[in-house]
Amino acid sequence: DPLPVFKQMEPLICHSLVYWCSTGAGGWSPLDSDHYQWLQVDLGTRRQVSAIATQGRYSSSDWTTKYRLLYSDTGRNWKPYHQDGNIWAFSGNSNSESSVRHELQHGIVARFLRLVPLDWSEEGRIGLRIEVYGCFYWADVINFDGQGVISYRFKVKKMKIIKDVIALRFKTSESDGVILHGEGQQGDYITLELDKAKLLLQINLGSNQYGSILGHTSVTTGSLLDDNHWHSVVIERYRRNVNFTLDRHTQHFRTNGEFDHLDLDYELSFGGMPYSGKPGGGGKKNFKGCMESINYNGDNITDLARRKKLDTSTFRNLSFSCVETHTFPVFFNATSFLQLPGRANHNTLSVGFHFRTWNPYGLLLFSNLDDGTLEVSLKDGKIAVHINVTNAARNYRADLTSGSGLNDGQWHAIRLVAKENFAMLTIDGDEASAVRSTSPLSITTGGTYHLGGRRDTNVTESQWYFLQTLFPPSQQSFQGCMQAILVDDQPADLHAVEKGTVGAFENVSLDMCAIIDRCMPNHCEHGGRCMQTWDGFSCTCDGTGYTGATCHTSIYEPSCEAYKHLGRSSDTYWIDPDGSGPLGPFKVNCNMTEDKVWTTVINNLPPKTAITGSSRERRTILQVNYSASMAQVDHTHYCEQHIAYSCRMSRLLNTPDGTPYTWWVGRGNEKHFYWGGSGPGIQKCACGIDRNCTDAKYDCNCDADAKQEDSGLLIYKEHLPVSQVAVGDTNRPGSEARLTVGPLSCQGDDNYWNAASFTTPSSYLHFATFQGETSADIAFYFKTSAPYGVFLENLGNTDFIRLELKSPHVVSFSFDVGNGPVELTVQSTTPLNDDLWHRVTAERNVKESVLLVDQVYRASRPAPAQGHTRLELFSQLYVGGQRGFLGCIRALRMNGVTLDLEERAKVTPGVKPGCQGHCTSFGMYCQNGGKCVEKYNGYLCDCTATAYDGPFCTRDVGGFFEAGALVRYSFLPEAVAGASRDSRMLTHEQKAREVNLTKEEVAFSFSTSSAPAILLYVSSKTRDYLAVVLRPNGSLQVRYNLGGLREPFTINVDERNLANGQTHTIKMSRVDRSVTVQVLQIQKTGHVDPLLIESYNTPGFIGCLSRVEFNGIAPLKTALRTDSSSPAAHLGKLVESNCGASPLTIPPMSAATDPWHLDNTVNRDSAIIGGIIAVVIFTILCTLLFLIRYMFRHKGTYHTNEAKSGGGESAGESADTAIMGTDNPETIDESKKEWFI
Repeated sequence: DPLPVFKQMEPLICHSLVYWCSTGAGGWSPLDSDHYQWLQVDLGTRRQVSAIATQGRYSSSDWTTKYRLLYSDTGRNWKPYHQDGNIWAFSGNSNSESSVRHELQHGIVARFLRLVPLDWSEEGRIGLRIEVYGCFYWADVINFDGQGVISYRFKVKKMKIIKDVIALRFKTSESDGVILHGEGQQGDYITLELDKAKLLLQINLGSNQYGSILGHTSVTTGSLLDDNHWHSVVIERYRRNVNFTLDRHTQHFRTNGEFDHLDLDYELSFGGMPYSGKPGGGGKKNFKGCMESINYNGDNITDLARRKKLDTSTFRNLSFSCVETHTFPVFFNATSFLQLPGRANHNTLSVGFHFRTWNPYGLLLFSNLDDGTLEVSLKDGKIAVHINVTNAARNYRADLTSGSGLNDGQWHAIRLVAKENFAMLTIDGDEASAVRSTSPLSITTGGTYHLGGRRDTNVTESQWYFLQTLFPPSQQSFQGCMQAILVDDQPADLHAVEKGTVGAFENVSLDMCAIIDRCMPNHCEHGGRCMQTWDGFSCTCDGTGYTGATCHTSIYEPSCEAYKHLGRSSDTYWIDPDGSGPLGPFKVNCNMTEDKVWTTVINNLPPKTAITGSSRERRTILQVNYSASMAQVDHTHYCEQHIAYSCRMSRLLNTPDGTPYTWWVGRGNEKHFYWGGSGPGIQKCACGIDRNCTDAKYDCNCDADAKQEDSGLLIYKEHLPVSQVAVGDTNRPGSEARLTVGPLSCQGDDNYWNAASFTTPSSYLHFATFQGETSADIAFYFKTSAPYGVFLENLGNTDFIRLELKSPHVVSFSFDVGNGPVELTVQSTTPLNDDLWHRVTAERNVKESVLLVDQVYRASRPAPAQGHTRLELFSQLYVGGQRGFLGCIRALRMNGVTLDLEERAKVTPGVKPGCQGHCTSFGMYCQNGGKCVEKYNGYLCDCTATAYDGPFCTRDVGGFFEAGALVRYSFLPEAVAGASRDSRMLTHEQKAREVNLTKEEVAFSFSTSSAPAILLYVSSKTRDYLAVVLRPNGSLQVRYNLGGLREPFTINVDERNLANGQTHTIKMSRVDRSVTVQVLQIQKTGHVDPLLIESYNTPGFIGCLSRVEFNGIAPLKTALRTDSSSPAAHLGKLVESNCGASPLTIPPMSAATDPWHLDNTVNRDSAIIGGIIAVVIFTILCTLLFLIRYMFRHKGTYHTNEAKSGGGESAGESADTAIMGTDNPETIDESKKEWFI
């Protein structure tokens, strides 16, 4: 059955109006089925339309499958219905009988409706029956002529207003004009105006003592508001909080300044500015157009004006009906042209028109002259005119260029006049800047003008959308709008063109400008710059800290903790804790220790800032500003901040019972009367807590009125950071105070390790509905051994969003925003169910959708050019999915908000808070033999058994040895009572080792400039030993005595001079009688050869050693890091340093060892001469020294540190005693096995 003629709409509060249109019983079906057909409905008066339904022609094969809806108040200047930022195309019918109804996302107010079929039945032709649903609409309308102003006078002379609600609707064809204005004598004001077809709200609630600019607030919204269509404005203000709404798009902002009330004098004016306003608006234009439904704080201004309750004396003729303009816009798309007739064979050419577009290029006008061509085009936002005339005598050419940035979407006027030897181009009526040409020129018009159009690459060069021409233009087609077209000084009769009696056109929309500002509202987030063309927009994200098609995704990690687990070391980083959320990135110092990660945020207060001249009545306020807000580090586990007050006759807290002279302000602008080292509610300093103040009568050192200091840590995170310090006792003679507020240091990241373990297939967590209508991003980590599972999903009526593991190698991201299901999948080359952590990031916005797995595998898909863009969900968000997931999910963040999985898991069966097994994924970051240790909220690298330190066991541990210094490590037979944990662990390890070693692994780095020297020496009770020495010439030698041989053996590893101040790394291993030694990249391998180890003495190694390891033991590190009970000790001065890994000096290489050295005769001769001089000087010095020694020699006692013993013992002393030298007065305990460095 056909749709009923009338139908009651419930629960609408007004009567429902239903309009049915058909031709006879069958419906409307035009004779020709093409894109120029339309069906128009006159509702009689303006109505509020909320829905539309369609059917095909009754009992036929004729129906409409897709159509557009246009609406108008007058039957002219049509406006297409917009939805989701596009000219909307409604889906129609698939047969002739069923009805399809669409609820309008945004209701419209209009008298005339026009349905334009876009597509229709393949079996028949266009067929249509329609039904319109809506309500009556009525509003008081006032026409503003650009002169008159309505003055709304207050009941009292001065109004002090804390709350405002202003609402109105307007329409105009002017781009500038003041809509409302009010001001006060104290500098307060409010102004709403059109500025270049955008809506500008300026408001000032008053200024502080420093100047009026501090209170001024300016906000802009909307664009293209000079389209002569109705626009709705609502301004809601409560104190300094303002909601500014234009056509359903709301901006929330807070005014500048310090005051809450809007102080206005006398009146509020609508339609203009009767007096000179504070924002410098004396020259501003009044509003010209129509307003309706003007309401100010509950008063109907239009009704009061109708009843003559307001001053309207400035109007010449006040009209309560809207006077319509007589413009006739024309809309061009990529395949449009418009042909208009002009005067032929005339010697003067005169054309003009207004245009607006977003494209920087396009052909505006083309004409074939009698003997040449005229081309007016837009090139890079400038107007370019080319006139070419060719005759038998010669060729004439005139080129004119004017304007800039004319593709800004605003209306711009072009006027071109050309005649003999003269051409002039004027832009926007500015005669002063008109461009003229006096080139030789002869004009004879051709009589036809073509606007818009482009070359069709599928046909011959002479065939055009705007008919055949002799000289085809060179520019691409124009996309935009034109109006006020003049041809040969006569207005173009576009009504006749529409009727087909004059000119011709193709794919042109007459009496309509369908331009869309795709950058309003701006989909480029986080300060991204929106750039648009006629068909789309793009975002420039440079310098924002974000990336993606809409600058939605942060390029930084959320915390220092996240950087650590990417393998980064301590440094300065940018972090963005809420990712795509409203908080911006900021720079912090990340200090990554072995078991904690500290985030440090600096402030602008210099250390020891001096304060003088303050008193209780007039305190000095020190403002402390930070590079980040506390909201940005609120996810941390613990925070602390050091504060210090150095004083001389400057009391601090006036303890124990007085009113504090000084206090500090923390988070929430709360005053606090405790100092560093104390706690909330305790008016004390650290010395008062520890009871060690200088004067026991006081609880702060400074309160004793002496030269002292009070300092300590503030550790209550809820109070931090310190934002202000008020100092109040530095005005007495001799008083002085210095304040230091240290950086805010926080550790831990509660969000990064927030995890849940799903232990049964039916377990899941549920949260509130995900709000991600136009932009949504999801990021998390997962680990599982299951082959599939749903990570999360959220459903709507038809819309949904889902992330799941579809197979061991495939992750899927699917959603539906109303255009049909979309699925993105990425396939990993390695299994994802390997019980290791994997990272998933998914994003959907109005431009594209992206899925990223492990920062490597990526899939993306652009959004459709037209279609739904809003994701509308209604159900709860299910994490773990109702269809099941087995494994762990952590750090789940959706649109910048981290979901608290652990808290929800505590009350959910089948789900446990937290997740173990971090070492399986992050253990690879523990290097150089460091062991990964599991923690509840992460892991740490245990470097105890290595020669390294740091969070990843990558920082060298070494020392600088002065003359006579050595380190001795003893292999203990049993643990010493009271030994440290490290010592007991080392002892336990040694018990498991063989007493008689058959192999060694030795590694260390060194740098020195002196030789000879012992680098390493290992001895035993059997007098076996291992020695690594530098010989007097700096070459490296390894000496072994393994017993069972008459003579030890020697390996000369490297004949180069290694005592050159550079760093050298030694790696040596022995298995039975095979020895391998590696110095840098020089390797030598051989069997043990018995050689005589000569007695070798040295005054001691001077230089740096680091990375010292012997069979899994780090003796140098043990000596530097453990207490007296450790098996390692040192003699002499030893300073911890990694200079063994970093050279002290880098001398130039000698010619003998430098492979890039180029021989030079002059340099060689100079070297020879210098050498001879050095030898002569050295000989003279040696002679003098011998003479002095001979002259002053005398008899005396020869002192020695050797132990007194019999000659037999001395003769029997082994070579290792000689090598050990005489620097160590201690005797060797033969029950121990020792080694020396």
